[in-house]
Amino acid sequence: MRKYTDQQMKAFGLKPERIPKHVAIVMDGNGRWATSRGLPRAAGHRAGMNTVKEIIRAASDLGVESLTLYAFSTENRKRPKDEIGILCSLLIEYFNREIEEMHRNGVRVKAIGDMTWFPTAVQETVRNAEIKTANNTGLKVNLALNYGARAELVRAMRLAFAEDPEADESAIAQKLYTTDSGDVDLLIRTGGDIRVSNFLLWQIAYAELYFTDVRWPDFTMDELVNAFRDFAGRDRRFGGLKSNKAK
Repeated sequence: MRKYTDQQMKAFGLKPERIPKHVAIVMDGNGRWATSRGLPRAAGHRAGMNTVKEIIRAASDLGVESLTLYAFSTENRKRPKDEIGILCSLLIEYFNREIEEMHRNGVRVKAIGDMTWFPTAVQETVRNAEIKTANNTGLKVNLALNYGARAELVRAMRLAFAEDPEADESAIAQKLYTTDSGDVDLLIRTGGDIRVSNFLLWQIAYAELYFTDVRWPDFTMDELVNAFRDFAGRDRRFGGLKSNKAK
């Protein structure tokens, strides 16, 4: 739910009508952030957790409707067991610490991906957060956990074709995890890499892509505003002719 007035948005260099409705973020660079400071990788993940809090609040205050965060991919299961254990512990800690504030601010939490892979404690923590915030009407936060876009597409197609052998694009889209958030308008990737890493492949078909060298723990509200300014200056044609929307 937007907090800032039109005048305040103008001070940021933003127009309310040019704020992306659905923002997706590949939160990359936690480990490298820590290593560059001579810290253990766990310190980077903890710092990244604090950034999640800040960006959720900023996205809500700026009027974003849906925010999808890539927290743990299916490929991340290849990481050392101790690092996975730390990530699971931090996830539980995050929700135990932040869920009340998120609930007060009207945030609705939803996990996307195969949660059955995680320990029971993680599943229960996330599920409790979903239940607690289910009726909230503010920012939708989709947390991608054990998520892979190819697996999501296989799942969606199986469900759609089981109901109708001639299912079309619309029917398949209704079976995606993010069906209530719609297509992504802006995909942001932090950390310097220029790839989408099996994230929301269907949903980003016409998304604007924004890559930054800033590592996730250093990604502040100012960095988010910079991404939104860049987005506002683009002419989104969706295959059509040039428009005047970016002016």
